[in-house]
Amino acid sequence: MGLTNKEIVKILKTASSLMELHGANAFKVRAYSSAVMHLERLEQAVEGKSKEELLALEFSKSIAEKIAQIDQTGSFTELEELLEKTPEGVVEMLEIKGIGAKKIATLWKELGVETISDLLKACQEGKVAQLKGFAEKTQKLIIDQITFREGNQGKLHFSDAEQLAKKLADYLSGQVEGEVSMTGQLRRNLEIIDTVELIVGTDDFEKVRNALNEQPELEYYEKKSGPFVWRGEIKDVSMPLEVLLSSPQDFAKNLFIHSSSPEHLAAPVEAYGTLRQAAAQLHPSSEQELYEKLSMDFVPPEMREGTFELKWAREKKIPRLVEMEDLKGILHNHSTYSDGQHTLEEMAAYCKELGYEYLGISDHSQSAFYANGLSPERVEEQHKEIDALNHKLAPFKIFKGIESDILNDGSLDYEEEVLAKFDFIVASVHSNLKMDEKKATERLLKAIRNPYTTILGHPTGRLLLKREGYPIDHKAVIDACAEHKVSIEINANPWRLDLDWRWVRYALDQNIMISINPDAHEKKGYHHMRYGLLVGRKAGLTKDMTLNALSVEEIEIFFSKKGKKV
Repeated sequence: MGLTNKEIVKILKTASSLMELHGANAFKVRAYSSAVMHLERLEQAVEGKSKEELLALEFSKSIAEKIAQIDQTGSFTELEELLEKTPEGVVEMLEIKGIGAKKIATLWKELGVETISDLLKACQEGKVAQLKGFAEKTQKLIIDQITFREGNQGKLHFSDAEQLAKKLADYLSGQVEGEVSMTGQLRRNLEIIDTVELIVGTDDFEKVRNALNEQPELEYYEKKSGPFVWRGEIKDVSMPLEVLLSSPQDFAKNLFIHSSSPEHLAAPVEAYGTLRQAAAQLHPSSEQELYEKLSMDFVPPEMREGTFELKWAREKKIPRLVEMEDLKGILHNHSTYSDGQHTLEEMAAYCKELGYEYLGISDHSQSAFYANGLSPERVEEQHKEIDALNHKLAPFKIFKGIESDILNDGSLDYEEEVLAKFDFIVASVHSNLKMDEKKATERLLKAIRNPYTTILGHPTGRLLLKREGYPIDHKAVIDACAEHKVSIEINANPWRLDLDWRWVRYALDQNIMISINPDAHEKKGYHHMRYGLLVGRKAGLTKDMTLNALSVEEIEIFFSKKGKKV
């Protein structure tokens, strides 16, 4: 069958949760958790490996047998037995954030809830709060998580939706003569996609329809379709799909209309009414020509949200937005010193191979015990290795950083003498994510005021489609970063993209440097940089306002000036 390490990890995690749900021996559950941790860090793919080869990779005999079985069949005997005696809805409950398997077992056994809808009803009737070990707060958390989950059904992260769209666009380009482009939310680089939209400029609409109908992974919705649009679904992910059909002559006009938000299209334009009406009347041969005829700067699709970009376009002040080639280094990355998959040298060598001038390593700090956070002694050990590697890899440079946990009271996670040893510090929240807005904001403000804080990491801690960010007063946090010369991260991981692009513009207006950081825990994580850059561009991010667009010499000066505040 052949599964990726990530897919096998997911299956083992499910098995571990089900064992805990059914009260299995704690040592056995821990063995699965250890195997998951080992597999997540393993560089080699386990696909196709024999039991003997898995034993050589330091898996136990029992786990090696199970991984081999998963690789061949997609499951293993013990997991199937656990699934057989667990209602499907209870398995689904294990995905609810904030409540573990033991609590799910209590809800199932004591209240008889076997579906998520049963659980929601029990919460709404106040039954959950009455159980031992539960409370009103837990009950509310469950309601919030279920509501959040239901609101995100049928949606995908931009990165996943883009892959599906590109595959389909390539297929159509090979089947039909004419232009094919992504449009809609994807072309505007929105972080969450609820519909994959493509547009095809061709004289043969029927050929497009036939090509789509021949694809087994697509389901056609005849009643929802029309003469100029094929509507259906990408079956595996239940993702709505719209393919717009346009004549070649109207392609530019239709591409513009479907790549712009309603607010952008509604912008008033002298002599034509609105931008949408101007496009309909002018029949431009390109999007650039449309803006030119209206005496406006061309607005890149990602910026067409109907906000600040309209004023800039009319005043002809659309800047050159940051590009991938502008980025000189990668900050906020993890190695095997904490919870990364690759060694420091491997992370550095690959960063250099990709053409970057520098790497900012920032493993987890000491209180992040779950991520093998660095004690002060291990910080010293890492710094010695960095010195040796800098000599070996010169002129490429590794900067000594740390992702310091922001503790409950807003303090950073080391004594001052340790903090002073780093070139830069990414300050991030990882624990106690349930504070109210006032407490959560004050916690961040104290961390920002700390003279050692260089970059504020993933400010809300959100995990898109999985966990809402904790509530903060964005304006107060951003204003404090401006006052204390603290940069703000756009965490480029497609599950985070935090700071949200809707607030990046405000941060830029306060003259705050933005750092596009992948939060890479393995070498391939560097390639997430693109997603952070795309959402930065939505806010009008330029090279001049991007921290890691500074050269190695420039950022060294930047870090040293920050240190002089102490």
